[in-house]
Amino acid sequence: MHIRMRPYAGQADRRRMADLVRAHPAGNIHITDLPYRLSSWAFDDPGNIGLWEDGAGNLLAWAVLQTPFWSIDYADRPDVRDFGIHPMILTWAIARAQAVAGTPDGHPAWFVSVRADQTDRQGDLERAGFVRQADWSQVFMERPAAEPVPPAVLPEGFTVRPLAGPSEVAAYAELHRAAFGSANMTAAWRARTLVQPEYLPDLDLVVAAPDGRLAAFCVGWLDRQGPDGTVLGQVEPLGVHPDFQGQGLGRAVLLESLRRMQEHGATLLTVETDTYRDAAFALYQSAGFRVAHDIWVYRRDFTAGAG
Repeated sequence: MHIRMRPYAGQADRRRMADLVRAHPAGNIHITDLPYRLSSWAFDDPGNIGLWEDGAGNLLAWAVLQTPFWSIDYADRPDVRDFGIHPMILTWAIARAQAVAGTPDGHPAWFVSVRADQTDRQGDLERAGFVRQADWSQVFMERPAAEPVPPAVLPEGFTVRPLAGPSEVAAYAELHRAAFGSANMTAAWRARTLVQPEYLPDLDLVVAAPDGRLAAFCVGWLDRQGPDGTVLGQVEPLGVHPDFQGQGLGRAVLLESLRRMQEHGATLLTVETDTYRDAAFALYQSAGFRVAHDIWVYRRDFTAGAG
């Protein structure tokens, strides 16, 4: 098979990338939350994205250096794996990561997440110089949507409501940065999520404090073409401003999100979290989520100027 790689060329490619994953969901970690990840500012530089096509222009695989996450996202069609597509992806990603080392898009280390049962991918990663992280792993959690959702309980004066559209994007971005202690979230990134075809405004929730400040958030996503005919719902992301932590706001906005996804017909609710985030893990367990599979994290270091 003739396989060629080309750079990203715009919004039409973004749709094709999402469509490839939905057509071949098995083994992919990011499915329902793709609209969120494919809106990131990594896409501001087309050089951060690679696409692999056959001679007829059919998309076989894609990869993104996700600069906000320090991670390499990618997906491929199962029927082309015997043609060495996964090593091709890693070779390109390594070259790109080295090329941007020491620039604003570069990082001293990049990470790849794979399911614990994806031994073939793990072998490719190790041969490409990636090392599994013993002190960092992730879990993908699931909850049958048919299970009853407890009512959301908020402190007096707090309310849960949908984000007020583009006019509130800047305030959301500020809240997100505070919740995660990171400068990665931008208003432009968040604004792009609002125009994705999969975006549902009533699943984009915030908690407003009595003084009007945004105190917490939870964004829900639906995939109406999930595997086995299910309708998948996913939480991505959820956070609480440090000034308002310890008041049950995270649990309240999560439960309201789950209830609304139930109303939209979700049959399976999902979330991904890091195992070291004890509070988040406990929150999702308390809401009925259980670990569906483990995710291993691999790392490779890069140095500016290295060949």
